[in-house]
Amino acid sequence: MAADDRTMFEIFRESDYNRSFHYIFYTDLDEHAREHEIARAASGETVFTGFLHDASKERARAIVEAIVDHLNEMDEDTAGISAEEIQARLGDCLAPAP
Repeated sequence: MAADDRTMFEIFRESDYNRSFHYIFYTDLDEHAREHEIARAASGETVFTGFLHDASKERARAIVEAIVDHLNEMDEDTAGISAEEIQARLGDCLAPAP
């Protein structure tokens, strides 16, 4: 699989007062927002990172959004989902790392 056939993404939690969860699709970033978005993700706590098959990226994006929404609806002190559960939810959308 070529690197161009997959999209790197990350689910992260802000480390500041808000502590909300977000996601980033690294290879989809616009040039003007790239540095800001990467810095924002880097300053947070990584929940999950991986690669998605581009052929199923739109379906995967909806799943990732649902995961992040679910995390943000949880109690702030106990919010969390295991990596195994995230992998299960994304299923065949996940691509191997290059």
